[in-house]
Amino acid sequence: MEQENRIPLIGDEFPDLKINTSHGEINLPEEYKGKWFILFSHPGDFTPVCTTEFYSFQKRYDEFKELNTELIGLSIDQVHSHLKWTEWINKNLGEEIEFPIIADGNGKVAERLGLLHSDGGTATVRAVFIVDPESKIRAILYYPAELGRNMDEIVRMIKGFQKSDEEGVAIPANWPENEIVGDDVIMPPASSEEEIEKRRKQEEKGEIECYDWWLCHRKS
Repeated sequence: MEQENRIPLIGDEFPDLKINTSHGEINLPEEYKGKWFILFSHPGDFTPVCTTEFYSFQKRYDEFKELNTELIGLSIDQVHSHLKWTEWINKNLGEEIEFPIIADGNGKVAERLGLLHSDGGTATVRAVFIVDPESKIRAILYYPAELGRNMDEIVRMIKGFQKSDEEGVAIPANWPENEIVGDDVIMPPASSEEEIEKRRKQEEKGEIECYDWWLCHRKS
């Protein structure tokens, strides 16, 4: 029982949650089965940094959808607060927030997901859960209240995960602009002498490039 109630970690199945949102009641992760989804929490509605984040997420919403990825926000504010805030964003900043926002008024979802980091505090930290089409948590990011998220990095992560899954490769730092291999992808290290020899033959044929047998890369 203790294992089931601990906060979820990378590699875990996203927990089953029945949630109330600005778009009505939703069951997670079932609602997005077969899609990637990003659940991101924010400290509160009508706050400056959170407003810039929601605007930025919405500006990239079409790009996320092209990547088969949905967005869902969360804070412990009530639905009416979410609705009024998104109305304000639309009226004053010209962006209609199209994705749902979880209204976690009693804080149970925040507690279940490990989003309350201050002793006795009620505001959720800026967390990001990236969940794949099989409902597995692939990444968890935490940010303090004073630092807004970089949405382009979150888009990059989705692209990187999808590339890794499709091609069985790893993604280098700052991809697709890595300082060593450019936009190439990294091949998993060889796990046998036979695999090492195979890598050397591939390198001779120009199929891959290697700094050594454990550090090989190729075009995607």
